Amino acid sequence: MTATIPTVQTVIDALLAPAGSMPEPTVDKLLHGSRDMPVTGIVTAFMPTLRIIEQAARLGANLVIGHEGPFFSHRERSAEEAESRIACAKRQAIERSGVAVYRCHDAPHRYEPDALTAALVAALDWTPYVSEHRPEAALLQLPPASLDEFAGQIKHRLGLASLRISGDPEALYSRAALLVGCRGGGSLVIPLLERSGADLIVYGEGPEWETPEYVREANRLGSPTGLIVLGHAESEEPGMAALAAMLSRLFPQIPVRHIREEPVFRSV
Repeated sequence: MTATIPTVQTVIDALLAPAGSMPEPTVDKLLHGSRDMPVTGIVTAFMPTLRIIEQAARLGANLVIGHEGPFFSHRERSAEEAESRIACAKRQAIERSGVAVYRCHDAPHRYEPDALTAALVAALDWTPYVSEHRPEAALLQLPPASLDEFAGQIKHRLGLASLRISGDPEALYSRAALLVGCRGGGSLVIPLLERSGADLIVYGEGPEWETPEYVREANRLGSPTGLIVLGHAESEEPGMAALAAMLSRLFPQIPVRHIREEPVFRSV
């Protein structure tokens, strides 16, 4: 008996199912392609760059699922806003590719636990140390280690060339809070430091005048605090790889791959 080929809408429904209710408005959206199109292959990616879309097409995949939006803004531009020259050129290239592009951002953040956070914890081999999964963060009780030791461990396990740290590199830390994406702002992180007892923060990115400055002053005032900044994409890449694994289990009749883009920054 031949397995039914899923359509784009079938895949979207599978992504939405574990999320329950979705926020309104949501940024999760089919940005290009038809919901009725049979899916020949799926590629997940943190960012649906042209390189990712071109690779997907070469592999015979006609559905790219990206976590962030392809047009350089969290939300789609309004009808009154002019489209940038590069966004217009990229949109036209996507249309020529014949590849459908779906943005899957809000749904996995509403899985329980947050799918992006849980995947980063797993990629770091820290799952046994989770004490609590909160909507915004995972709290962990880790074997004590220095900031330098944690940084080396993270670089190795995530395959990163570099990351940024703040705090005493030789001080020991063990009570960690891990936040993915852009959740590194002071309004989320400072309460974790002051109310949950965390002494080590690991996050993707956040305003540099908020949490990093708090950490600097905390250390100067005699409250040892460590901060490790991974980068936005670097913190959420494992989550999109985990999403590919989930879709592969749900749709074994079609190839599903995760493609990792080159880092957007390089150290000089």
